Amino acid sequence: MNAVSIRLGTRRSALATAQAGLVADRLRELGHAVEMVEITTVGDTSTASLSTIGGTGVFATAIRQALLAGEIDVAVHSLKDLPVAPEPGLRIAAIPVREDARDALVARDGLTLGELPAGSVVGTGSPRRTAQLAALGLGLLVTDIRGNVDTRISLVHNGSCDAVLLARAGLARLGRLDEVTESLDPLQMLPAPGQGALAIECREDRPDLIEALTPMDDPDTRACVSAERALLAALEAGCTAPVGALAEVVEGEHGTELFLRAFAGSLDASTQLRRSTVGPLAEPERLGRDLAAVLLEDGAATYDGDPPPQASEAEGSLPADSLQPETVQPDTSRPDRSTSERAS
Repeated sequence: MNAVSIRLGTRRSALATAQAGLVADRLRELGHAVEMVEITTVGDTSTASLSTIGGTGVFATAIRQALLAGEIDVAVHSLKDLPVAPEPGLRIAAIPVREDARDALVARDGLTLGELPAGSVVGTGSPRRTAQLAALGLGLLVTDIRGNVDTRISLVHNGSCDAVLLARAGLARLGRLDEVTESLDPLQMLPAPGQGALAIECREDRPDLIEALTPMDDPDTRACVSAERALLAALEAGCTAPVGALAEVVEGEHGTELFLRAFAGSLDASTQLRRSTVGPLAEPERLGRDLAAVLLEDGAATYDGDPPPQASEAEGSLPADSLQPETVQPDTSRPDRSTSERAS
C-alpha cells in the first residue's frame, strides 16, 4: 500500500476534533501524512432547534460538500449523525471498531437513574431517550436541551438539571468517563442506530484513499450498524416514532450470528414496542428490514413522534434552550407494551 497525503475534514467541536484526531493518529501509524481541516456547519452556528434546520444531517452536509468539491480528501462523522440514504459520489470506506454504544447518565451527587427521586429534572435533546425514560416509569421531569458536552454537563453542575443523558462514546473519546454516574443497560435504554461508531468517508473516484482507509474497517462493527441503519431506514419510511436499536455479534446455535433489538414508542409512553431477532451475520440489512417490518406490523406505523427519529441525537454547538420540564409517565394500563420482546 502506497503512502497518501490526506486532508482530513472535521467539524470544530471538541468531540468532533477528538474523533478526527483518533482517525488521524491511526492513519499516521499506517504511514500516511495527515492534515486536519476544520469545517463550520450550519448545525454549529444556528441557534434554531435541530428539527427546524434539517435534523442531524446538517452536521454532515457541509463536510460532504467539501469532500465532493475536492477541498478535503477524507471526512470523519459520528455514524448516528449521517442520514441513512447514501450520498451519491461518496463511500463510507471504513467503520472502525465501535466504542461502547450505551447511553450515559451524568447526575448530581453520583446518583444512578434509579436513585434519582421522582420529580428530578433530566436534560436530553433526544426524543428516543425521552420516550424510553417515560417507559421506565420513574416519574422524572424531562427538559429539552441543546449544546456541546461541556454545555450539557454544566447544567448539572449549576443545578439547572439533576442529571443529563449523553452518549457514553463521546465522553470516552473526550476522556471524561469519570463524570459518568451510570452507563445505562440496553434493557433500560437502547441507543440510537449507529451510536458509538465512526464513519470514515471519501469520494468513490479515489481508489487510493479507499485502499488507505480499508485497513481501519472492522467487519463486525460494520455488520452491526448496517443492521441498525437498515431498520431505521425502513421505519423512517413508515412512522415518525423515536427509534432505538442495537445489534451485537453473538455465538448462536448456527455459529456466529447477529442479535438485533429495537424500540419504537411515543414520547409519553402511551404506546411502545420492543422487539428482537437473530439472523446471519452476512445479511445485516435484511435482518434490519425484517425487524422493522415486525415493528410496523405490530403498530409502530401508528405512533407519532415529533421530531422524527434522527432529528435531535447529535452533539452540537447550539446553546442550551430555556428549561421547561415536562413530566413523563408510563401507561400502566398496558405494561406488556413496555416489556415485550419477540424473536421473529
